[in-house]
Amino acid sequence: MKTTRKYTMGARAATVEATRRRIIDALVSLSGERPFAEITLETVAERAGTTVQTVLRRFGSKDGLLAEAIEAAMVEIEEERRTSPGDVATALRLVVDHYETRGRTALLMLAQEGHDDVARKATDRGKAMHRAWVRDVFAPATDDEAVLDLLVVATDVYTWKLLRIDRGHSRSTVERRMRQLVDVVLASTSPITA
Repeated sequence: MKTTRKYTMGARAATVEATRRRIIDALVSLSGERPFAEITLETVAERAGTTVQTVLRRFGSKDGLLAEAIEAAMVEIEEERRTSPGDVATALRLVVDHYETRGRTALLMLAQEGHDDVARKATDRGKAMHRAWVRDVFAPATDDEAVLDLLVVATDVYTWKLLRIDRGHSRSTVERRMRQLVDVVLASTSPITA
């Protein structure tokens, strides 16, 4: 009897977690399609194949859902971009892969940051995460703040946008151009003045 109950509780917990994950994935997906202000709990529930009541039961409110979804996305992004320090080729491949998958969503959030607190909090975290990633991957060159600034720009989502979307370059060309920018910055061993 205890074995059956443990199985039932385990199955129930797995179902609850699967529903929670579907709801978060639905919000993350929708945030790449429209501004946060246009995303309703009804839309999230419909996309997740559940009810608004279930969304509220799991997250308490739209703000609660947004906070958990942003946290989940940040954890995924950190994992997607995990790179050994000094491995420039892998770092650039991963960051371009990341932008190919999530770049348009990041650009949509950046477009909202001036008037939406949720978007601003998400983009502030994303910017800090990108800067920390650059600092770690390109160390020790990034001990110089000017070099760090330049490497952040060379690997930024806006750089990807300019090359990939605005110029229409292929993914591989974007990666090569970013590599050229990074190589030029890294070749500059003397401190750069402000």
